[in-house]
Amino acid sequence: MSSQKTSQPARAPQRKRGHERVASLLAAAADCFVEKGYDAATMTEIAARAGASIGSLYQFFPTKESIAQALMSGHADALYDRIGQLAERAGRWDDAELAGQLVRLFVDFRRQHPSFVVLTEVAASTPQDEVLTIRMRIRADLAALLADRFPQLSATQARAAATVVQYMMKAAVALHAEAASAARSAAHAQLRQALQLYLQDLATSAA
Repeated sequence: MSSQKTSQPARAPQRKRGHERVASLLAAAADCFVEKGYDAATMTEIAARAGASIGSLYQFFPTKESIAQALMSGHADALYDRIGQLAERAGRWDDAELAGQLVRLFVDFRRQHPSFVVLTEVAASTPQDEVLTIRMRIRADLAALLADRFPQLSATQARAAATVVQYMMKAAVALHAEAASAARSAAHAQLRQALQLYLQDLATSAA
């Protein structure tokens, strides 16, 4: 049985040195999760990789689940920030550029934060209601971006469009996970074009 229900939350560091130690522990945990998988990674290995004592690790993270949740929280905040930055620049792009930026957003983020993929795919690492909350927040942020760009859309239409865009972005991630090939590159190009055409269609949608 997962210890999520009984695990205590991570202790927040109070000083700069504590923040640096927590950052080091989280980075070590992320590497361990990617290399060994969440289930196989141990607290002892995480502490050793961070160059910390096991006692220091438990001081901030009582359980492996608390480390995973802290990592997921950090990943989610970083992803929300990326979407926000994209939304701020979206008005300067045509539909082709916006489509390309949206397709690349998830691909680049998951490449730079590989433990995000591990944690979202292992149910034991993160409560599923938290994963759903993150997914819905991403969808809401995309809906806000689309509503700003296409003000003729109703709130329901913007939400539906955000759902479509979100799944197209996930498709881009799945394509990127395949071995590099001419077919993969062609598929990526076609996906960007499909998203561009979808955005163009939104521009003409009735309110």
